[in-house]
Amino acid sequence: MKNARQEKILEIIEIMEIETQNQLIEALRQHGFNSTQATVSRDMRELRLVKELSENGGYKYVAPADSPVHNYSERLKTIFRECVTSVSCAQNLIVIKTLPGLAPAACSAIDGMDIKELVGSIAGDDTGFLAMTDNDAAHSFCDEMRAMMK
Repeated sequence: MKNARQEKILEIIEIMEIETQNQLIEALRQHGFNSTQATVSRDMRELRLVKELSENGGYKYVAPADSPVHNYSERLKTIFRECVTSVSCAQNLIVIKTLPGLAPAACSAIDGMDIKELVGSIAGDDTGFLAMTDNDAAHSFCDEMRAMMK
């Protein structure tokens, strides 16, 4: 999950002095995120990470004060809390029920999450369908969405 990985990147650079992308990739790997250099580079650009002088005289990656991922994550949770009324699994499909007219917003937010197990989504007026790669991925993501609705 893109958002989870980016949240972890922000957490890692907060507690560790990360000087290189390779150090960041290794730290992510230790936290269960197997990412390529290209993916981490894209994440760093989206997060607007910059290098600044550290206390030990080297350089480290830092995030700007108003990190876009935190804002996006909170907006996504708000969309789910305020417009999604239920989430159900049917094998590898997830059915999202929303208030009238809000299924496109919910599906668009999910599409923007860069979920590798998501094959595609279709949104009607108050119902969205997510096709996942398999049943396990569907049930796992369904649980995550339920947690966002709380």
